Amino acid sequence: MNNENENHTKVLFRFYSDVLEEETVETMWVKTLDKDKGLYELDSIPFYAPNIASGDIIHAEYDSDEERLTYKDTIKYSGNSTVQVVIMKNDVITNDIRDIFNSLGCSSEKFKEGYFVIDVPADINYEPVKQKLDNLEQDGIIGYAEPCLSDNHRESSSS
Repeated sequence: MNNENENHTKVLFRFYSDVLEEETVETMWVKTLDKDKGLYELDSIPFYAPNIASGDIIHAEYDSDEERLTYKDTIKYSGNSTVQVVIMKNDVITNDIRDIFNSLGCSSEKFKEGYFVIDVPADINYEPVKQKLDNLEQDGIIGYAEPCLSDNHRESSSS
């Protein structure tokens, strides 16, 4: 997404970051579902915001202090999960690791070389994804976090 239009706009998310130990903001693209009711569908993979994933239906309102549309709460969870990945080895190319997860049916978005996020669709079996994450972590290639793991993915990774 490069520009705002009637169907897409950006929403500001304000949250406490455990990593940074401070209040943080992130803006993400959303599809407008019902502007009058403030209903939007998240059309981005969150880089840092926890407990939210692409496809979630959110409520957002214009905030005069923020001077923009601002996230208020999640109305309906999509069942998708978000995984954050940090490349631990300097000689590993981020897009090469992204390709591995793409082949497992997961899209991703690169923030910068060495850091990307994975969107795990609700209908994907998380077990092979989790196994690949664990193997890469054990090999010292990546570190990862699961800031938004849906119930169905949580269940498949614990069985």
